[in-house]
Amino acid sequence: MKNEFKVIADLVEKNTRVLDVGCADGVLMEFLRDNKNIDIRGLEISKNKVQKCIEKGLTVIEGNAEFDLKQFPDKSFDYVVLSQTLQAFLNPELVINELLRVGKKAIVTIPNFGYWKVRLHLLIKGTMPVTDTLPDQWYDTPNLHMCTIKDFVYFVRSRNFKIFKSLALNEKNTSLINNKNLGIKNLFSDLGIFLIEK
Repeated sequence: MKNEFKVIADLVEKNTRVLDVGCADGVLMEFLRDNKNIDIRGLEISKNKVQKCIEKGLTVIEGNAEFDLKQFPDKSFDYVVLSQTLQAFLNPELVINELLRVGKKAIVTIPNFGYWKVRLHLLIKGTMPVTDTLPDQWYDTPNLHMCTIKDFVYFVRSRNFKIFKSLALNEKNTSLINNKNLGIKNLFSDLGIFLIEK
């Protein structure tokens, strides 16, 4: 299991209700169900991935978060997870608002476009970078709204959302993000994980 998913699992309390938005093939869902006694549901846009989840005995519906989160009642989940998907939406702000309407708290992870390797690649090669967290070429990427850890923190603050925990990931290392180290974490982390609430 990816380090990112281990960090997310640590943020989720046992015996809670969780919605995994963009759950892919259900790896995180399966782990939470089996190890933390989580009542978990998934929302996934890919028919094939939904089928893989169902084969694992997971409860997943096919849908697009930008349009289909509205079918869930307010605060129907303790946590809503959105892992490395925010940048692929036409309207990321709408999605964040829906996550925080449907869930009491949201866990959002973003690939960090401010990571030094991304910056260096763009500077030296002059082409859009391809990394572990940004694996696609510019012409076939689902990413529409790339952001940095710093961008996301500023966005959350500007909307007066509460940040309960901000974590920076770099390969196997996980560390806390705070006001004093935001610039450094933005430069040296390839992934940001945020636990937020309205």
